[in-house]
Amino acid sequence: MNIRLYNTLTSQKELLAPIEPGRFRMYVCGPTVYDFAHIGHARCYVIYDVLARHLRARGLDVTYVRNVTDVEDKIIKRAAELGEDPVALAARVTVSYDEDLAALGNLKPDIEPLVSEHLDEIRAFITRLIERGVAYESAGDVYFHVPAFPAYGKLSHRKMDELSVGASGRTEDDEAARKRNPADFALWKSAHPGEVSWPSPWGPGRPGWHIECSAMSMKHLGESFDLHGGGLDLVFPHHENEIAQTEACTGHAMAKVWMHNGFVQVNKEKMSKSLGNFFGCRDVFAKAEPEAVRLGMFTVHYRSPLNLDWTQDDTGKVTGFPLFEDAERRLEYLYETQLRLAGLPEKRISENDEKPPAELGAFAERLAECLDDDLNMPVALAHTNDFLKAANELCDRALGKGGLVPATWIALAKAGFAALVQHLGLGAQDAEWFLRRVRDRRAKAAGIEPSWVDEQMALRAAARKDKNFALSDQVRDALAEKGVKILDTPSGTTWKLA
Repeated sequence: MNIRLYNTLTSQKELLAPIEPGRFRMYVCGPTVYDFAHIGHARCYVIYDVLARHLRARGLDVTYVRNVTDVEDKIIKRAAELGEDPVALAARVTVSYDEDLAALGNLKPDIEPLVSEHLDEIRAFITRLIERGVAYESAGDVYFHVPAFPAYGKLSHRKMDELSVGASGRTEDDEAARKRNPADFALWKSAHPGEVSWPSPWGPGRPGWHIECSAMSMKHLGESFDLHGGGLDLVFPHHENEIAQTEACTGHAMAKVWMHNGFVQVNKEKMSKSLGNFFGCRDVFAKAEPEAVRLGMFTVHYRSPLNLDWTQDDTGKVTGFPLFEDAERRLEYLYETQLRLAGLPEKRISENDEKPPAELGAFAERLAECLDDDLNMPVALAHTNDFLKAANELCDRALGKGGLVPATWIALAKAGFAALVQHLGLGAQDAEWFLRRVRDRRAKAAGIEPSWVDEQMALRAAARKDKNFALSDQVRDALAEKGVKILDTPSGTTWKLA
């Protein structure tokens, strides 16, 4: 195994060496479920899904843990705005997240711990920190004392004198008076009157944001594990604080590798609601297939920013997303190639022993080797393009006059498609179903009702059966005027937009 990943902690690519040979334990910070998933979430969780897939394909026994933060200040605030119970809000949004991530083609993590189900572990963790003298209670709150951990800043490469006040990330105006040091961050927050709360030795309240992941990762992966991942925005303060409280508690390194993906940007600015450039997953899914969104994420390296552009009409209404539209066309090509390969007549397949093109024979390993190199997905896509071209050339040869192709080539092409599913999660859907869904969505957007086209196709088929070729041609021309192209294939007649 020669897998290398960039480690934020050391600022370099490192050879992957699991703590326990053959087993890989990874933790990724999951969503805070107060609002629907957006494209930034999609990028993050697609990347770590690919990582887990690839490591398994390379033979590792992977335990993938991704938490759900269902107890947090943002949830309480949003629930109050909506007049909804915070627990009910969190449960509802969690379901929507699961649906969106599944639509993107992500596999479920092995373990998805909820904060609400780990409050005993969180309280016990905080108690240990107090006993070790690195945390303290103050007016019902509990804080981690940052100066008690001399290595603080090693992940973000910041020095103590560079740290800003309010590094807890979840502050209130009067919090500074309760802290011993401005950089100290909350482990337990006392509840305001009327707020949802849970009991603790320090009074009713709720956990701070950072302690949740430390407690849950320790329970499910142990005091030290192989990789901790998340978005680049989590390096400081969230992951820095996780390291401080965990390593102060255990005396061991929390994770060997710290992995972070880059932001989704719009016009070179980080996507955010305040800038009006924010897109939810479902906003984008209405314009492009979720799997196309997945593929679009692979067009730039995961550590680089992903710039998202969009088109709009004269009224300012968003009409499309060029990045994902292009990715959708690539997917159409992929699924069309799958159908061509699957539809090759048996009489066109021979048992001849010929050396296959490298784009077929070496594709699966080339794909894996690209991902071995810090998940280099853009290069993996380049090899995928070469593979699909070779697979289509194989089909062209087979369907040509007197054409024959070796069965071994067919097997290699099918193995290539299996590798795309195994490593990248691409091409796993039913090809005909995918292509029909894309076609129908585009037709409706162009003002063409698919059911009307089907009716015209049936009329044409009946005319041809009756040898009424004038009517058949008339229907064909009427469809062509609408931008509909009829395709007569060995498996039957279908249509697509020209």
